[in-house]
Amino acid sequence: MKKQYISDIRKGKKGQRVKIYGWLKNKRRHGKIIFLDICDSTGNIQVVVERYKVEDAIFDLAKTISLESSVMIEGIAGTEEVNCQTFEVIGLAKQFSPNPRSNIDIFDEGLADHLLRNRHLYIRNDKVMAILYFRHIIMGLFHQWFRDHGYVEITAPLLTTIPLYQNSSVIPAVLPDQEAYLTQCVAFYLEATVHAFEKVYNIGPSFRGEESRSKRHLMEYWHIKAEMAFGDFEDIIYHVERFLRFLAIQSKKLAEKNRISETLGREFCDDCETIPYPRITYRDAISLLQKKKVNITFGESLSTKEEELLSKNFNGPFWVIGIPRKIEPFPYRIDPNDPEVTLTADLIASRGYGELLGVAEKISDINELDERMKEKGKSNDRRYDWLKQLREFGSVPHIGFGMGVERFIRYLLQIPHVRDAIPFPRTFRRKIYP
Repeated sequence: MKKQYISDIRKGKKGQRVKIYGWLKNKRRHGKIIFLDICDSTGNIQVVVERYKVEDAIFDLAKTISLESSVMIEGIAGTEEVNCQTFEVIGLAKQFSPNPRSNIDIFDEGLADHLLRNRHLYIRNDKVMAILYFRHIIMGLFHQWFRDHGYVEITAPLLTTIPLYQNSSVIPAVLPDQEAYLTQCVAFYLEATVHAFEKVYNIGPSFRGEESRSKRHLMEYWHIKAEMAFGDFEDIIYHVERFLRFLAIQSKKLAEKNRISETLGREFCDDCETIPYPRITYRDAISLLQKKKVNITFGESLSTKEEELLSKNFNGPFWVIGIPRKIEPFPYRIDPNDPEVTLTADLIASRGYGELLGVAEKISDINELDERMKEKGKSNDRRYDWLKQLREFGSVPHIGFGMGVERFIRYLLQIPHVRDAIPFPRTFRRKIYP
């Protein structure tokens, strides 16, 4: 098993014998000297192969070996390089263009189709690796914050019989004797567990069959959902703002330590650090857009362009408060002071990155739930019986929020598309491959 990584060799003493396992990233020849750039998961190091210091077969191998081939090299560590003594090929690589580890622009739309079709190879690219390593960082911070604040992780099912949103947007799961779907959202299951543990969360995949070509939608994405018992609308906004501030501050520190932004050549977004975030009601947002000659009326969802227009009025993320009951799912409470809207809010990112997350105060009263389900055409749907039953067994006021992991990564790293924020993206209008 490999015991020494390139980062260890770089920290080691000059003159010691080292053994490198890695891949050939690049090479250059200057007469009787060949320079090999070898990389592994921890970094790069230059290996110097000199004709008269190695066997002819080793020098010839260094001349002809293809990029991306996996190798084992033994030699003596210098100040910034390793002087080769022995050299073996573990796995030879075929020629492929552009080379996965080369300095390509992974965000170039002209390359997008090629990069997605060959994602299994381009996942080795430094920029792709930087984004995925940042994903690893932020996933750890999600769990850290929840656990530090007393939340219990719930591993909710991926197969369900009840959609949260429209039936037209579900992805069917083929079962022999029952109609079921891949989960759109685990909120219903968190509503059950919140009456046991009071603070619960889930981080897992969600699936949407509704077609979208926007830069912030995927067919399969990772979803953060959390619920708290005995809370109201203001409580959920308070907690979410502190959650996001923690993530922004801590992830920026770790991103700088691991040179994520430097590798990507992009500025890290720290707009989430300043709380509280400003608010605008949905009604006022519609009025503002109408004054800008946007063709929109009360009861319509905000489009990506409309969110971008609104964001120009703020210096950071902002809340759109009171989403109309017409466009929100049935489990959310109606605002007692304005029956046309719900006790919900969407957090819109600055810099035109669109909706980041949504928060809601949930319905705990069975009569209010019945009214909303009737309104949404679900009152006689027996699949929701167990959800109704929760309201008849000591239900309490509860609150929740949901956020797409890829959207948040895209926003912090200021990258153009959510497909770049997940290892193997599942996008609309593309066959699943690899």
